[in-house]
Amino acid sequence: MEIEKVIKQEKFKSPFQKAYINLIYTANYFRDTHVNIFASHGIQGNHFNILRILKGKYPEPVSPGYIKEVMLDKGCDLTRLVSKLVNLGLVTRGVCPGNKRKMDISLTTKGYETVEKISYDVNESDMQLKTLTDKEYEQLSQLLDKMRG
Repeated sequence: MEIEKVIKQEKFKSPFQKAYINLIYTANYFRDTHVNIFASHGIQGNHFNILRILKGKYPEPVSPGYIKEVMLDKGCDLTRLVSKLVNLGLVTRGVCPGNKRKMDISLTTKGYETVEKISYDVNESDMQLKTLTDKEYEQLSQLLDKMRG
């Protein structure tokens, strides 16, 4: 359905404004499709992003700076997010043996198994949302890259 009908707005100031609003609306739409999957594991989307980052480096630990650098949402409170994952037993946090001023964050075995399960559920959910061809997704990705400059 066209964005005009979805948000009940017939006029936009410019094509840029229309595309920008459509982009934000669509991003939130896709984010919301995963809320129940994450909630069933007691986490939110940013927690899942951290788990996936840690899985990519598993079994090596990573620093909070590295996580912050590659996170999708750079404006989040990383300390609070990691603390919750520690409390859930999904990650460990400790002092780096080679540099006492640096923290190491690692995925636990439980965390690895959890991110695998959530990833499977997210991928299953995403397949139901797939409406474009691979070529169209590649074009969309290129346009989004171009939009960011």
